[in-house]
Parts: sequence; structure tokens; C-alpha cells
Amino acid sequence: MSTALLDAVRLRLAGTGAEPTPARVAEALRQEGRLLGDAEVLGIVSRLRSELIGSGPLEPLLAEPDVTDVLVTAPDQVWVDRGAGLRRVDVSFPDAAAVRRLAQRLAAVAGRRLDDARPWVDARLPDGTRLHAVLPPVAVGSACLSLRVVRPRAFTLDELAAAGTVPPGGQELLRSVLDARLSFVISGGTGSGKTTLLSSLLGLVAPDERIVLAEDSAELRPDHPHVVRLETRPANQEGTGLVTLRDLVRQALRMRPDRLVVGEVRGPEVTDLLAALNTGHEGGCGTVHANAAADVPARLEALGSTAGLDRAALHSQLAAALAVVIHLVRDRGGRRRVAEVHVLDRDRAGFVTTVPAAVWGPEGFRRAAGWDRLAALCGRGGGAP
Repeated sequence: MSTALLDAVRLRLAGTGAEPTPARVAEALRQEGRLLGDAEVLGIVSRLRSELIGSGPLEPLLAEPDVTDVLVTAPDQVWVDRGAGLRRVDVSFPDAAAVRRLAQRLAAVAGRRLDDARPWVDARLPDGTRLHAVLPPVAVGSACLSLRVVRPRAFTLDELAAAGTVPPGGQELLRSVLDARLSFVISGGTGSGKTTLLSSLLGLVAPDERIVLAEDSAELRPDHPHVVRLETRPANQEGTGLVTLRDLVRQALRMRPDRLVVGEVRGPEVTDLLAALNTGHEGGCGTVHANAAADVPARLEALGSTAGLDRAALHSQLAAALAVVIHLVRDRGGRRRVAEVHVLDRDRAGFVTTVPAAVWGPEGFRRAAGWDRLAALCGRGGGAP
């Protein structure tokens, strides 16, 4: 099947606006003076559907069960992450214009605008895939695409332990944190597996509890019978209709949540979350970007300042609201793992610090200075580690 023939059929169908069904492709081929067998026609149909309504040459990659990210930095530079770090693959686009067309089509599918006036987009596709795209000249040379695949089901803790994300026997400690209704955050860098671990942990929540999720992009997929999912919304072209994460947190508090979950704490919503956790909403949780568990108080302090909360007030609320920090890392080999579990303490000045309680070990979690404190907290729910 030549590229010229494929382009000719594409142009004929584009002129009519028709979907590339087998019958229409066969008719277009006849008009081009070509008669092909059924298998060849179906091959052209598959290619055209992928280009016109699918993800183009990226579709086979997105369909692979172990792919988590697909990145395009140029027509001939496509990278994938299959859980062991980024690897370049032998997939390419005809030219930079083809990358731009795909980015704009995917943005349109997500109901977003992507053009010279608004050269970037951050959205969720109908199948849950997270889309980010940037057009030239902001992206130099070619449109850049970042696709984060969201799988339809959450992994179990046992599966994460088998994959090496949780150390051997570490499931019991994490279950104890859930059973004791301790408020916690999962920290880590980009792509360290925070959302994956949080989805797994939420699946352990008792089935008679109501989970309310507030997310920028709906990525959490907990295996739980009672989940309410709220998602932010950007402003429309007239500048109205904006729904922020802070709006969602406030609305979630009025929805009788047993567990309030903020997918990622990244702005002034931290003040509403901490206030909620201080007013009887036990067991709340979320994720936050941080390089280390010890950096989480400073990170939350910086986020609180965007809402006008001073340092002393933030630390006062934080000390009463949060109990545990679970920190994930991604090593040089690409493996994601729970590196540490910390509890919170206060220094002499009254500011919150974190204390390691359990540290990654090849045979299981190793006890650290904060272990007794963590055991006491978990013991409140009868689930001491």
C-alpha cells in the first residue's frame, strides 16, 4: 500500500466528510482506478480510521498493556515508558504538520481548543488518557505531545508488591494506615507512581464508606463500590465557566464524604483540605510533588502561601491534619518503589517536620526512628503494624 494511494483516498474521503468505512474506502479506490482485495481494503480502512479518528501511528503503542506514557518531541522522535524508563521506538510521522494535526484532533476530541491563539492544552481524552500538547513556536520545531495512559482498573497492593513497588510484606503496614483512618499524602516526583499507589490504597477502604475525589484530571481509578468523581474545568473562550480544584474541595465537603481525596495538591486548595481534615474528615488523602518526604512540609507551606496563609498558621493546621507521608521514588532503572514512610513531628520552633518510620529494604520495611509513633497511630484503629 503506497503512501500516495493512501493520501489520495484520504483526500477523497475528507472532501465528503465521510467516515472511512470499508464500503467508502472501496469506492474511493475504484475512483482512483485501483481494485484491491478485501485484506488490502481493510488494511487501508484501519490506517485511515487511526489517522482520522484515532491516535494515528501512536495507537498501537497506547494499546500495549504495559505502556504508561507516550511522548512525541519531533516527527521522528517518539518515546515510550513501559515501566522501566523512557525508550525511543521506531515510530514516526510523515512531517511536523502531521504531529500538529494529531495534537489538534486529540484536543478537539477532548473538547478543547488548540491553535496559534492558545498553543497548549492539558486535557483528558474520553478513554481517560491524559493529553498535554504544545504547538510551535512555543515548542521549537515541532508540536510536542505527552500522553499518560490511565488503565481501566487499579492494581492491587499484592500486584504492586509483586512488581517491586511495595517491599515484601509492606502491604500490611499500608493497610494499617487505611484501617486506622489516618490522613496521609503520597509524595514523589513526576512519574513515580503516586496516582497508581493511591488508587490501590483507596481500593482497601471499607465498602460502606463514601469516597469523594477532587482532581484536575480524572486519573484515579479505585476499585471501590461508592466513589464520587469531581473534575476541574477550564474557562471557555469567553473566559467564563472556570471550576478550580479549590471549588471542588469546597463542594466535596458538602457531599458527605467519608474519605475526601485530592488527586494532586498543587495550589491554594491546600488550605481548604487542611481545614477539612481538622474538622472531623478523618482518613483524607492526596498526592503532592516533592523530592523527598522531608520536603513535604516546606512544599505545603509554599502552596499555602499562594492562598495567603502565613507560615505559623499553615504549620499549626498541618500538625493537626496530617499524620503520615508515603514517599515514592523512581530509580535509575525506571522502577517505582515506596522509599519511605514518615510520621509528622514538631521542632522546637513549633514547625512541622517529618520523621522516618519505615524505610525501604529488600526484605521488607526496616524500622526507623518514628516506628513507635507510627505503630501507636495505627493502633488507634486496631491495625498496628
